[in-house]
Amino acid sequence: MPEGHTLHRLARLHTRYFAGGPVRVSSPQGRFVDHVVVDGRYFDHATATGKHLFHHYEGGLAVHIHLGLYGFFDTHLVEDSAEPPAPVGQVRMRVGAVVDYDDDDDDGDVGFPRHVVDLRGPTRCEVIAEAEVDDVRDRLGPDPLDPDADPERAWARIRRSSRPIGALLMDQKVLAGVGNVYRAEVLFRAGIDPFRPGTAMREAEFRAMWDDLVALMAVGVDTGAIHTIRDENNHGDLPRRGADRPRNYVYQRDGWACRVCGAEIALQTMEARTLFWCPGCQAS
Repeated sequence: MPEGHTLHRLARLHTRYFAGGPVRVSSPQGRFVDHVVVDGRYFDHATATGKHLFHHYEGGLAVHIHLGLYGFFDTHLVEDSAEPPAPVGQVRMRVGAVVDYDDDDDDGDVGFPRHVVDLRGPTRCEVIAEAEVDDVRDRLGPDPLDPDADPERAWARIRRSSRPIGALLMDQKVLAGVGNVYRAEVLFRAGIDPFRPGTAMREAEFRAMWDDLVALMAVGVDTGAIHTIRDENNHGDLPRRGADRPRNYVYQRDGWACRVCGAEIALQTMEARTLFWCPGCQAS
């Protein structure tokens, strides 16, 4: 499942592509029937909170997108006035910025989109009112990528919970945007046993993890990838899942030696999600 940095990066890119002009919105798959409500409207900007992406339009409307496990965007760059490529496969929503290529026509509706994005496989894609955007955000915990987020809201829930910290970090009502990779890696970097109950956490430990998430996830927004290894532990080895993947401390390294202590990285299911950790560096 895409983690919060992915959605914030998409919000940044989609704002750059589409803000300040009308867009064409269609549903080649035919399942997003409400696209007609925003088709042709001015695209104001895009935002993200946690794993939720919002396209904001004139008139107080927004498209709410949750990628879920399998959702993703394809981006096409259409040169000059060429027609965009025909949709391939199951495209839930297509968005493109209208560009006027006719210098003698000032209606702003001539030509084809310069950028086109195709949304595939989302869990949610719906038109909602701006007031409903706030409703979605109110149900989520603080987002480390939101400069106005209040980490005290997350700490207040964690310190009262007997659930393991490894589960609490994945609960979007506690923290918004943290997924399996950031959960595993930030706990390792903090040297915290993922099975420790929230009630046994110290506030200083939580604050340090929050600050680490703020920094690590910002790198993810800028680069489009999760990078968690400190320079002193970066030995230049290939990642387990392929040469084009970032290297991690524990995520998907079960059965391999820990980069720091040499213990075997462990794997176990925690609340229906796979957990990776180092029994040596993250001892109780």
